[in-house]
Amino acid sequence: MSRTLHLAEQLISRPSVTPEDADCQAMLIARLAPLGFRCETIVSGPENFRVTNLWAKRQGNFKGSRPPSQADTEQVAPELIANGNAPAAKTLVFAGHTDVVPTGPLDQWHSHPFTPSHRDGKMYGRGTADMKTSIAAMVVAVEEFLAANPDPALSIAFLITSDEEGPAVDGTVVVCEQLKARGEVLDYCIVGEPTSVDKLGDMIKNGRRGTMSGKLTIKGVQGHIAYPHLAKNPIHLFAPALAELVATEWDKGNAFFPATSWQVSNIHGGTGASNVIPGELVVDFNFRFCTESTPESLQHRLQAVLSRHQLEYDLKWTLGGLPFLTTPGTLVDAVRGAIQAETGLQTELSTTGGTSDGRFIAKICPQVIEFGPINATIHKINEHVLVSSLDPLKNIYKGVLERLAAA
Repeated sequence: MSRTLHLAEQLISRPSVTPEDADCQAMLIARLAPLGFRCETIVSGPENFRVTNLWAKRQGNFKGSRPPSQADTEQVAPELIANGNAPAAKTLVFAGHTDVVPTGPLDQWHSHPFTPSHRDGKMYGRGTADMKTSIAAMVVAVEEFLAANPDPALSIAFLITSDEEGPAVDGTVVVCEQLKARGEVLDYCIVGEPTSVDKLGDMIKNGRRGTMSGKLTIKGVQGHIAYPHLAKNPIHLFAPALAELVATEWDKGNAFFPATSWQVSNIHGGTGASNVIPGELVVDFNFRFCTESTPESLQHRLQAVLSRHQLEYDLKWTLGGLPFLTTPGTLVDAVRGAIQAETGLQTELSTTGGTSDGRFIAKICPQVIEFGPINATIHKINEHVLVSSLDPLKNIYKGVLERLAAA
């Protein structure tokens, strides 16, 4: 059996529904520690929602060009530091999550979601595509790379969380805050999210849009529906503003991002009775925004529309994440080159889709991309991946390591 497939099956067999890790990270530590990785478990969150995070790093041989940070030099011989001969090797981070979404109705699965099953060249199970096969491929890629390059001019790290599919407040963001506080310098990051569409490697994400939600409460006056002059219908009051907001062009996007979009996700008004004008209307909405807009500019423009229509309202904002972008350069070139060498494909750069933990890592790492298996069945009943794609995925990750070590 392929070593990548074997590790993937071991991980998929663990019922790590968010925020549970179910000892997946212990399994990874058992593989990484013998390779020279310093492994640190960071537990966060309240007692009823404990999140397990792993930060594991193996220091490179310091043939880089930038000065070392304090965190870089923790593993360096003191005499090298004293002599000023410890320039820092650049660091590549493999990032991912061991938690998975709930299975949904078990009777709709053709096999148990936490028992990896093979049918027609596909492996079925929760987390096969999102994203335990990526983690397995990353680990085996590192094992093979270090076997051939025991002293590379590249530091390698893993940032793994069990809180990506959940609220994402005690996972990667917590680790990134700690790394920043202690001066850890990151140069490149590959997030193993499933980004491929039709064939492995046909698309990578070199950025993501920002996300910002709002809960808007339009105030009216409740009353009898037969006496509208004695009431104030918030649904009627909001309707013209809603039409204007729907028609608004927030920006035109740019070469890397589509235009910012505004969508209503929920709208509720009324008591349930057919003869009562409601006293308020509650609207949930979301911006998915590009780098042409800021949270502040979008908030200002939306509130200007509400004020122009003389609405009385309350509005609460939640900023889920800022947009990030990695323009073509060292990391993108390395990933593109490794994909082409393995598959022959010219990969497409894209910033479409939802958010990922890349939004947190991008705050402390200048080059972040996402790349992983085909995403057609993620979060679905009978989630699966092509078994034939696992070793090519591992080979691509290994090819990136080789290219960055030689850069």
